[in-house]
Amino acid sequence: MRASRFAAAYGASAAIAESGRFGGTCVNVGCIPKKLFSYAAHFREDFEIAKGFGWTVGEPVFDWKTLLANKDREILRLNGVYERVLALAGVEILRGRATVLGPHEVSINGKTVKARHILVATGSWPVIPAIPGRELAITSNEAFHLEALPRRALVVGGGYIALEFASILHGLGVKTTLSYRGKRLLRGFDAEIGDRIAEEMKAKGLAIHFGGEPAAIARRADGALEVAYSDGSRQETDLVLFATGRRPNTAGLGLETAGVQLGPDGAVVVDRLSTSSVESIHAIGDVTNRLNLTPVATAEAMWLARTLFRGEPTPADHENVPTAVFANPNIATVGLSEEKARERYGAIDLYKSSFRALKLTLTDKHERTFLKLVVDRASQRVVGAHMIGPDAGEVIQGIAIAVKLGATKAQFDATIGIHPTAAEEFVTMREKAL
Repeated sequence: MRASRFAAAYGASAAIAESGRFGGTCVNVGCIPKKLFSYAAHFREDFEIAKGFGWTVGEPVFDWKTLLANKDREILRLNGVYERVLALAGVEILRGRATVLGPHEVSINGKTVKARHILVATGSWPVIPAIPGRELAITSNEAFHLEALPRRALVVGGGYIALEFASILHGLGVKTTLSYRGKRLLRGFDAEIGDRIAEEMKAKGLAIHFGGEPAAIARRADGALEVAYSDGSRQETDLVLFATGRRPNTAGLGLETAGVQLGPDGAVVVDRLSTSSVESIHAIGDVTNRLNLTPVATAEAMWLARTLFRGEPTPADHENVPTAVFANPNIATVGLSEEKARERYGAIDLYKSSFRALKLTLTDKHERTFLKLVVDRASQRVVGAHMIGPDAGEVIQGIAIAVKLGATKAQFDATIGIHPTAAEEFVTMREKAL
């Protein structure tokens, strides 16, 4: 959508082919409904916290069908908004599934459409491992449309989606287990963040099973599911949700026939300008399996439109991209982890702060907010910032500007903090961590 809108704004004749709802993964089965569900899951703790501030409330009662209906209505509204925005921008909407016939031809519903440039932005799709009983499991796609909440759930995976859905289900009152074959959550993040988030999630009552993954799933006579793990253990549950990876959506698009090179996982192989092995065919977003985040995909779209139709070759910039995991508690990060910083710079300085948030001091809640700065010792530039705590994404978005601009630790220190906030800790940490 972003690429076609900007192409049209730059004077190109643009058309978009879509067989389903507009908005892609993010709007329909990703960021937006996930964040709405995350908000819903946090209210249980908010009600408990309110008691410490003098509020008396009755026993909270949650209705899944109300949340589902309200979520569906909002997504439908957004679908319409996006379609109207495209039409107002002058983008021609072609309803149907497109397949590539050649460097400049696409087939849609049996009709051939010719174009100077073809852009593949078909995203990715969740996958379930090929184990016995895999048909009894679901993915995040189906989780957004469950008819009823289960009593017990097993979420499989250790990345963004797994942590978020485990937190959502747990927060909505489902007895939830998170299973991960590794020993630390969030592979690729700062290792300390992975360790600390596991501790916080377990402290909230969510069970975590490390070192094993489902090897088989079977339906019991009483309707429950029995999961056999690779480590020999077993678990009974009512729902199994796999969040163990996604695969680029390139199957059946005709790309190989057109000469487009695909990676082992099916991703479209592109250069820094998002051009494939065929000069006139381009790809952006999750289908390239570079940095799979919605804001990155939309940025790639704008860079490509600028390259093709404004005469300004603009390579993709994937450095210092901030991101958040809407688990409970939230996680957000920008720049390098401690481990990656050591690899790149050798000597580094670390600054850390861990504390109980002011909001919790009138309650019996003991959740810890954690902040961490990673500094290149030679230049004193802040090359990484990491946070676990409420609204971490809102905080790190601002910190990301400073990191992107190459701010030094001295410049952080010279910034006055807003008191009392958790965010001020990023500009008041003075003692180096061992």
